[in-house]
Amino acid sequence: MLKEVERWLSTRSWSVTDRPLHKILAAKRATGQTVSVVLPALNEEETVGDIVAIIRHDLMEQVPLVDEIVVVDSGSTDRTSQVAAAAGATVVHRDEILPRIPAVPGKGEVLWRSLLVTRGDIVCFVDADLREFSSDFVSGIVGPLLTDPGVDLVKAMYDRPLGSAAGQGGRVTELMARPLLNMHWPQLAGFVQPLGGEYAARRGLLEQLPFPVGYGVELGMLVDSLHIVGLDALAQVDVGVRKHRHQDGQALGRMSAAIYRTAQLRLARGHLIRPVLTQFERGEDGFEPRTYSVDLEERPPMAEIEEYVQRKAA
Repeated sequence: MLKEVERWLSTRSWSVTDRPLHKILAAKRATGQTVSVVLPALNEEETVGDIVAIIRHDLMEQVPLVDEIVVVDSGSTDRTSQVAAAAGATVVHRDEILPRIPAVPGKGEVLWRSLLVTRGDIVCFVDADLREFSSDFVSGIVGPLLTDPGVDLVKAMYDRPLGSAAGQGGRVTELMARPLLNMHWPQLAGFVQPLGGEYAARRGLLEQLPFPVGYGVELGMLVDSLHIVGLDALAQVDVGVRKHRHQDGQALGRMSAAIYRTAQLRLARGHLIRPVLTQFERGEDGFEPRTYSVDLEERPPMAEIEEYVQRKAA
């Protein structure tokens, strides 16, 4: 590990207990900054309501840390929108945001569009499939942004059990993302959960970033943020244990391909290989190929979108 990363781990890796809530609130009052929480959601009716309700109760009603909770529904066919709204979130459909640019499927697409329907100086992203959720996930990663003006992006770190096996979750992280970062962006090797969906950042940084439309968004955001603001402006906070729904092996393969594609774009634009992935399923006549295209699009920095610039100036 680079000496620079060893130093970073000792100065930019914290625990949620390092910043008591009263200190975070005092910093929020002193700086006047506002906080938006965004949950990208696709068919998450089983979990999204509990997450919204906990954030609303703990961090809006009990203490005034969060100013708005926005759930961006990316095409759910279940009751995700109704459950989220009943729990107290503002619900916006992905396709209603920036209709001039037709939406494409993907998590990064939803996160990018969320910048147009939130107003917080700090934007906190939380996945909508978390179980046994704690509001520490929000206060923990928002805290450093409110108390330390030199920090621009904070990722949550946590244990990720796989069933009853402790620490075995995050398979794409260990098999794809961590090797890529260690080999090509070794300054980012200190992130425990580089692909984790819980992170917060200053709007001023987010609006400068291109957003891969799919699963590559987290890796792309880390790499691009490193180049824009430098390692010392990035941090991570230990929030305990993260439990969520796990995907099957083929879905993880597609996720890995998208992440690798995102890395390719940043390593050697213009020198790319075929952006598709073929997987196999057993059929009546043996193994049958299934070929999927890998995410090709990226959304430009929001600061380049006319509607966003106009809204910000209003």
